[in-house]
Amino acid sequence: MGTALSGVKHIVASFFDFLFAGLTASPYLEDYYTRLSHGDRDFDDSFLWESAEAKPNLLKAPNAVVEEITPAIGTEIRGIQLSSFSPAQLDELALLAAERGVVVFQDQDFSEAGPEHWKAYGKHFGPLHVHQMGGQVKDHPEILPVYRDFTAGAVDNEIKDNVTSVKWHSDMSYEINGMGTTTFFVLSTPPSGGDTLYLSTTAAYDHLSESFRSKLHGLHALHSGYDQASVHDHRDRYIREPIETEHPVIRLHPVTKQYGLYVNRLYTKRIVGWKREESDAMLNFLFDHIERGQDWHIRVHWRPGTVVVYDNRVTQHSALRDFRVEEGKTRRHMIRITPQAERPVLGRSAGTGQTEQ
Repeated sequence: MGTALSGVKHIVASFFDFLFAGLTASPYLEDYYTRLSHGDRDFDDSFLWESAEAKPNLLKAPNAVVEEITPAIGTEIRGIQLSSFSPAQLDELALLAAERGVVVFQDQDFSEAGPEHWKAYGKHFGPLHVHQMGGQVKDHPEILPVYRDFTAGAVDNEIKDNVTSVKWHSDMSYEINGMGTTTFFVLSTPPSGGDTLYLSTTAAYDHLSESFRSKLHGLHALHSGYDQASVHDHRDRYIREPIETEHPVIRLHPVTKQYGLYVNRLYTKRIVGWKREESDAMLNFLFDHIERGQDWHIRVHWRPGTVVVYDNRVTQHSALRDFRVEEGKTRRHMIRITPQAERPVLGRSAGTGQTEQ
């Protein structure tokens, strides 16, 4: 398999002159969370339930080779093709991603399946997100190309104005309903470099002292999409008005019932109700703690056939723009499929049974 895949060379970013309506919280997803939070998990074959915990259809599939990447985050799977997964295998994959944060598949033919297959696959995990200003595959706005092509002398703003290209984030955390079981895969990569870094926000939470964690519960932070929409190489081409949303600093995963930190340096702007200096001090501590803890980090090297499935609820990631630019030859061309999940919540209030948002 080559680095430029014959069947998908046309899958490049396009930008359109129409405006989508702003997103709102999805009642379907809110209902999904409510049922999960009350323990009713076995209600729909298209989602997760506790009987899938052993994952026999996925981890014990013929020819499957499964390896833990680190104790805190990451599992690698070889020998089976994601493109031909059954609904039961997809359910177990979503659960594995929730538990391990990141699942890396190697030697896959998934990239050749095309946009219609990608969308049908992604919709198994939830409604597909349309990015507020990112490029789209023509006629497939739910498919996001992540594309760097220097044949036209394009300026890479990730390193033009910054000393590093690292920008840790959870995808579109400013949206009302967060992102869920997300799939990212390669069409074309540079000879070296262009890796993606991933980390576990669950492990980052667990490494804090119990008394410090108790101070974070109940706090909310403002997440904003305005900076992303206003950077100068995107201005005048976003397709949806940017929004700001308040989310809990600590969120509960609806299936694993694990807590994780839900703040990131790219989109989280301040703690609600705190003065600016107080908020900056707390957020900068949390950002540094999350980003510097190599105990819960991994690095994915992209090669032809690599596909990564990650749970945006419990991970952050950053691309690396560390590759050499050779005019007319350098290209980092990826595709992301991004289903939305439940609105981030802290959990259920003691004695009320009501979810705290």
